[in-house]
Amino acid sequence: MSFVTHISSRRAEKLIWYASTLFSDVPHGFSTRLGGASEKPWNSLNLGPNRGDERAHVEENYRRFCGAIGADVERVVLAKQVHETTVRTVTAADAGKGLWRPRDYAADALITMEPGLPLTVFSADCGIILLREPESGAVGAVHAGWRGCAGGIVEKAVAELCKLSEAEPGQIRAAVGPCIGPVCFTTDSDVPDAMRRALGRSSEAHFEYDYGRNKWRVDLPGLIRECLLRAGVPAAQIDLLRLCTACHPELFWSHRKMGEARGVQAAMIMKPSAP
Repeated sequence: MSFVTHISSRRAEKLIWYASTLFSDVPHGFSTRLGGASEKPWNSLNLGPNRGDERAHVEENYRRFCGAIGADVERVVLAKQVHETTVRTVTAADAGKGLWRPRDYAADALITMEPGLPLTVFSADCGIILLREPESGAVGAVHAGWRGCAGGIVEKAVAELCKLSEAEPGQIRAAVGPCIGPVCFTTDSDVPDAMRRALGRSSEAHFEYDYGRNKWRVDLPGLIRECLLRAGVPAAQIDLLRLCTACHPELFWSHRKMGEARGVQAAMIMKPSAP
């Protein structure tokens, strides 16, 4: 299934990232592995503080990425992802947690109305989603692997962002970043079964059986889009980057292809501070 995308690559010296025109008025981006300071096996823009990489390299990588997208590196807030469905409302008290200060929470989605807080989620195959409600300026960042999708993390994040901003789902804009695609995401029946339970018949278009491999091929970005539609986000306000993390090791890390000896890419968004 093909979708129109408004997400394109951007460059600042050797650093490359992706951004959506649906979010052109807010600092945001989907990072790649290019343009950082880290050495192998984290080379080079590893944004995972707990991957075994040198601390100074990770901090420098955040400075470079935040500088490129116009976010405040001193106030970044990082998700602590556990493949569950907790949505955390981030406040000024959370500034710097996960990078400069310890995290005292676990959450796979972060939302905020507070300006100047770059919300950050991570991926090495899972889906990463950025959300925005334009009128209030509320923003969100969501980590959505298949378990999170099946559990309803996407719908819950949209609902919580609407509650926070006093908006309707039809006002929300969403951008879905790079994740593993159907060529590389092969599974047993547990994933299709879980998605059928979560989404019903609308899920069927996003997996097919590979008789040669005796496996199911799963279209994770397509399933994430279905979750966003189910949450009430209009199709015209969903931007989808169909770049498979496993197919493009020159750009991204993939847990399925690389195992644990790797870094992670990130999605980041910040409500701008008042002028």
